[in-house]
Amino acid sequence: MIHQYKLGGYNIVLDVCSGAVHVVDDAAYDMIALFESTPRDEIIRTLMEKYAGDPDVTADELAECNSQIEQLRDGGALFTPDTFEPMAGTLKAKTSGVVKALCLHVAHTCNLNCSYCFASQGKYHGDRAVMSFEVGKRALDFLVENSGTRRNLEVDFFGGEPLMNWGVVKQLVAYARSIEKEKGKNFRFTLTTNGLLIDDDVIDFANREMSNVVLSLDGRREVHDRFRVDYAGNGSWERIVPKFQKLVAARGGKDYYMRGTFTHANLDFLKDIETMLDLGFTELSMEPVVCAADDPSALTADDLPVVLRQYEALADLMIRRRKAGQPFTFYHYMIDLTAGPCIYKRISGCGSGTEYMAVTPWGDLYPCHQFVGEEKFRLGDVWQGVTNPSVQDEFAACNVYARPDCRDCWAKLYCSGGCAANAYHATGSVRGVYKYGCELFRKRMECAIMAAVDAQTDPQS
Repeated sequence: MIHQYKLGGYNIVLDVCSGAVHVVDDAAYDMIALFESTPRDEIIRTLMEKYAGDPDVTADELAECNSQIEQLRDGGALFTPDTFEPMAGTLKAKTSGVVKALCLHVAHTCNLNCSYCFASQGKYHGDRAVMSFEVGKRALDFLVENSGTRRNLEVDFFGGEPLMNWGVVKQLVAYARSIEKEKGKNFRFTLTTNGLLIDDDVIDFANREMSNVVLSLDGRREVHDRFRVDYAGNGSWERIVPKFQKLVAARGGKDYYMRGTFTHANLDFLKDIETMLDLGFTELSMEPVVCAADDPSALTADDLPVVLRQYEALADLMIRRRKAGQPFTFYHYMIDLTAGPCIYKRISGCGSGTEYMAVTPWGDLYPCHQFVGEEKFRLGDVWQGVTNPSVQDEFAACNVYARPDCRDCWAKLYCSGGCAANAYHATGSVRGVYKYGCELFRKRMECAIMAAVDAQTDPQS
């Protein structure tokens, strides 16, 4: 399978199953499109007619181009057959029972009242609560006990707002560090915060112990303060931005992400990204809102073309700033054209419900943070482990080949079948497809590949 598109002045041909990316001229682009369906002589005749008058397109040149395409095909860099499907089940079976990451919901409460919050202002459709040290300690022990021979373990302190239970976060980090050597493990911690409670202690501890920090900022003040308000209805932008700037500066400007959300209200989210850049932030993420279709914040069918154009404009901005010596990172445009994720990751996805689980303040286990509160997806708890194996089996069977709608999609080995939570909330099945999200993802991949191509072909790079 191949995918061809034109963007940023480039003719790009992606060979889906090998991952090879080719940048070609117009005639080669057209020839590749005809190559599998049309006899060689007819291709050459057709293109000679199309490019009549172009001195660079001759019958000999086209014949040579055809031979080069054949060589690429025979070398496994064009029209590569898909041989991965038989691996889908066996690869995941090899990691069965091995947990590598936990999302610890240390606080099911929040000091903001964001109307678009998928977690119902941190309550996850339940009661407000904070995790005790005892529950968190048992969660870390559960992770160690179920991690097999894996050394590197990931723990995300999440909420609600985890800084509302900061003392327990610090205790849990200390406990994990105390058992690392004995257990032969290495913990990597992440903190996700809205920033209101950041102080010098948080900055010092986070910058010492957290491998990554995710900071919630929606961009422009008026956009951010439209949704990210406290319970008195006051916006939070002015209070958090200086704290974020201080924390990021103390981290040396690395190992963090500014995570924004765009909605129907700010389809021009490139302006929000530019605001983040103006504030001095260079590690950025801007996520489409996930909410009910009848929510005023929800993205609509009419919004889609606008959003797709914004993604293209974002890629152009990244290229311009890179050439000006002011590069920045956009999470969804991070791509390695020389290697990228292993085939296991490309087939199996994030590992929710199997390798990755969320833990509630009460110690209940769910496939990921977006399923918390959905009782039918409760896997078990940190004391007894997985006691609902049918749910885990359902997630274990989730891979890109388990979704019929993904079979003919050129982006399937980049998204790995997409987010199970988004699929469930859109279709009622974790093996469904959130088609709106697919449109956004495919455009992001096209833009990411184009920006990477530009960086590799730029003599200044």
